[in-house]
Amino acid sequence: MYEIIATPEEYQIDHLINGTDNANIDLTREERDKWAKQIVQFSQRLADFAQKADLFSSLLASEEKISATPASLKTLKIQLFMINDALNSALDIADMMENDMIKTPQEA
Repeated sequence: MYEIIATPEEYQIDHLINGTDNANIDLTREERDKWAKQIVQFSQRLADFAQKADLFSSLLASEEKISATPASLKTLKIQLFMINDALNSALDIADMMENDMIKTPQEA
């Protein structure tokens, strides 16, 4: 059995901090299936993004002629930095979530 010990304060989710109850609940099979499906969908979006990144990387590394305006290059660079920052934050949050799911001793 696992227990999720994530608290809204640690994730800076202010609108959840007030009025949340700290009593544990057991997740129903339906809730678990719903969460699992959403996580799979999220994972697939990340895989799709990774494929796009590989495509862009291959194109830029190729001998194909590429032309762009300085403004479009700056826009691309800014967007890539924003995506990178978001992914770094997402990985940090995923690490926190993993640490917040602890295996509990089985009840006798």
